[in-house]
Amino acid sequence: MGYTLVHKILEAHLVSGQLRPGHEIAIRIDQTLTQDASGTTAYLHFEALGIPRVRTELSVSYVDHNLLQTGFESADDHRFLQTFAARHGIYFSRPGNGICHQVHLERFARPGRTLLGSDSHTPTAGGMGMLAFGAGGLDVAVAMGGEPYHLVMPRIMGVHLTGRLPAWVSAKDVILELLRRLSIKGGVGYIIEYFGEGVRHLDVPARATIANMGTELGATSSLFPSDEATRQYLRAQGREDVWVPLEADGDAIYDEIIEIDLSQLEPLIACPSSPDNVVPVHEVAGRPVAQVCIGSCTNSSYADLMKAAAMLRGRTVHPQVSMTLSPGSRQVYTMIARDGALADLIAAGVRVLESGCGPCVGMGQAPPTGGISLRTFNRNFPGRSGTPGDQVYLCSPETAVAAAITGVITDPRDLGDPPRIHIPERFIVDDRMIIPPPLNPDEVEVIRGPNIKPIPLPEPMPDMLTGSVLLKVGEDISTDHISPAGAHVLPLRSNLPALAEYTFTRVDPEFPRRARELGGGFIVGGYNYGQGSAREHAALAPRYLGVTAVIACSFARIHHANLVNFGILPLTFTEDADYERIRQGDHLEIPDVRAALRRGDVITVYNRTQGTSFSARHQLTAREVEIVVAGGLLNYIRLRDRGLEIRD
Repeated sequence: MGYTLVHKILEAHLVSGQLRPGHEIAIRIDQTLTQDASGTTAYLHFEALGIPRVRTELSVSYVDHNLLQTGFESADDHRFLQTFAARHGIYFSRPGNGICHQVHLERFARPGRTLLGSDSHTPTAGGMGMLAFGAGGLDVAVAMGGEPYHLVMPRIMGVHLTGRLPAWVSAKDVILELLRRLSIKGGVGYIIEYFGEGVRHLDVPARATIANMGTELGATSSLFPSDEATRQYLRAQGREDVWVPLEADGDAIYDEIIEIDLSQLEPLIACPSSPDNVVPVHEVAGRPVAQVCIGSCTNSSYADLMKAAAMLRGRTVHPQVSMTLSPGSRQVYTMIARDGALADLIAAGVRVLESGCGPCVGMGQAPPTGGISLRTFNRNFPGRSGTPGDQVYLCSPETAVAAAITGVITDPRDLGDPPRIHIPERFIVDDRMIIPPPLNPDEVEVIRGPNIKPIPLPEPMPDMLTGSVLLKVGEDISTDHISPAGAHVLPLRSNLPALAEYTFTRVDPEFPRRARELGGGFIVGGYNYGQGSAREHAALAPRYLGVTAVIACSFARIHHANLVNFGILPLTFTEDADYERIRQGDHLEIPDVRAALRRGDVITVYNRTQGTSFSARHQLTAREVEIVVAGGLLNYIRLRDRGLEIRD
């Protein structure tokens, strides 16, 4: 039996465990990345480990999320990140150098290596043949300290690509087609591996777009082979020396296979307010558009922006449309300026923003009330744009520009023949905005502003968990619901006491006050609780407010791991009827909880308000049980290194 490419890379990095689905494995991590919205806390965690310098092949700190400096907080964070990187052996990508995933693809990603990033879209590097995982900042900090990364071995979903994309259809439509078929839950428990002759017709930026939005399927990661297209991209970046050919064996066995004939695809669009609410563009054509935004780590490559410029050349953005563009990197920005595309965009009336995440994380460009916004981004969760009740659609750059020209949602095929663009054999390489670690790190002083607060270590789990149901929520609660992004909140990522005041406020503005007054308690959720970003603040902030357990119908992978890492017990209902019966305000108890966790995976929860009980199941490995009992991963590591254990 042949091996998948996933198995080949995992086997080469395996530290412990068996590559059998459902079994916990530990793998060696070659590279890490952080971005500024999660980086400050990740580095505070690393500092708590007491390790002087990172122990990975490469670690990079990016500043791309929180570029808007309306007060001292963001500037202080950037200075902290830069000096911390210098002190501890981390490369630092300065503000304005670009979005972490785009820059990492250009300058650092390597076929066959492993990457762990404190951002859920880290699998973008899978377009390079790199096995990359999104995780919480604490997991990344531990990996920087030389510890292996633990995960439950996923199943492998093979996506067999045949044919080639027709005119006006792009990589974004490929991943939207998968979301249409599978939904935002369809990739849970899988790594998605692409293979087949259709792969040859997709360049690395196109593959990266597809791998990027595998996260929206709930997938653990996404992976493409490393072939001649990969080699060509690395040659253009001046990095051909790191290329290696990698592919699955011809007789590789996948747990599931999906067939996609690229030649049969058409322009698609995800309607509000979920990435899987996908329909053909022509079905919603004619709806008036107020805003168009091109960019994000999904669609801000040189090729994407050149397509947009070529479509707009000689035209003007419709008078009823506000259009913005965010170059993915300084390299992309420089190249579109050199090639004249930037002038075409400006002449057309496009508002050109910084090379960063910007509108994708709610940092500016909130759409008008009731107005449709077409975005080439990866998420359209309710309110993420910054406008309550927003109407955000996700689409390809081609579809976005077609709407910017006409003022309504438009199938780009209606515009005639697509423009041709030229991709140069060599890209502009200028790494001066990436600062390598100095030779004298001990002389560097880490600068901390007043907004950077220490993160308190949670106490070990008590013998009994008891408290009220502080909040009951429905399905598909995202980390944006739990700990919002946006211009008001992102500057507080380093200040947990201040950040906690925003916890769940998009769902219930009274939640922080209620949690404090009741001394903490439980959260109850529906299916896919915690979907979305890797932000560990969605676990940190509830823990700070006293939340000790979350009982849900199911969890998103990264959020489940973050809950464990900060000592919050994640439990799943064994019966949907138990979820339906429970009420906000009910008083729950789990007696003798530490012993119960160690005995098995079924826990009895007593509802003292209703005088009933129900069973809940934990999906924790033996190691994760001990982490939760210890009060979180940092406590667990400290006890382990001292040869101690939490006893009943």
